[in-house]
Amino acid sequence: MAASRRRELLIRWCAWAVGVPLVTGAFWWGRPGAALVALAAGVIAVFEFGGLLRLGRPDRVVLAAAVAGVVLAAWLAPGQVLRVVAIGALAVAAVPLLAGDAERGLHRVGAGLLGLAWLSVLAALVPLGASALALFVAVSIADIVAYFAGRWLGGPRLSPLSPAKRWSGTLAGSVAGLGVLAVLSASSWQTAIAVAVGGPAGDLLESMVKRGAGTKDAGRWLPGSGGLLDRIDSLLVALAVLLVLS
Repeated sequence: MAASRRRELLIRWCAWAVGVPLVTGAFWWGRPGAALVALAAGVIAVFEFGGLLRLGRPDRVVLAAAVAGVVLAAWLAPGQVLRVVAIGALAVAAVPLLAGDAERGLHRVGAGLLGLAWLSVLAALVPLGASALALFVAVSIADIVAYFAGRWLGGPRLSPLSPAKRWSGTLAGSVAGLGVLAVLSASSWQTAIAVAVGGPAGDLLESMVKRGAGTKDAGRWLPGSGGLLDRIDSLLVALAVLLVLS
């Protein structure tokens, strides 16, 4: 990062130097610590997501409560997670319905259900524990390598959703992510697919949401990264892929 002389990347890694020990310590605590991390990340991400989709405060509060409920269920009552997700979906849909919002009601319901499906995946941090932490490190390193390799190697663009990303960078990042999994003794065919496929897909998903919202970042409070959602976008879909394959 120092060799790049890019101020944004230097600030981002300084923030990592502070945040990584805190998150690692929480995971060391076990399931309560992982649940605490998932709760905090989920609530913050919901309000950033709500800002992107221009959801009102009632929608954001109910969505945050729904995501928090899924996380708590994963910790305290794993057998009830699907029931809690269903209750959360009904609550999210009920807000514009009870308000009688004929103009933006469909948008609010669709955005709320997308947010619930997307951000509730953070509940997987609780049962996965250290595996989820290894996955986060792998997708983060893969993202950084993909950025630099894509600029250096060039080649075809990965997607119109993110014109700066190249197939060459994505492939190089995937190789780097798989290497990180091997170093952390967290390598399996499921985690490999989660990093190689889920990570880039998560980044493109957030790019699609941000392009629809006409903004560059999900927030401005996290040094060097914009918002928390900008930092965990790859992790979210990687977690979803890992859950499906597991």
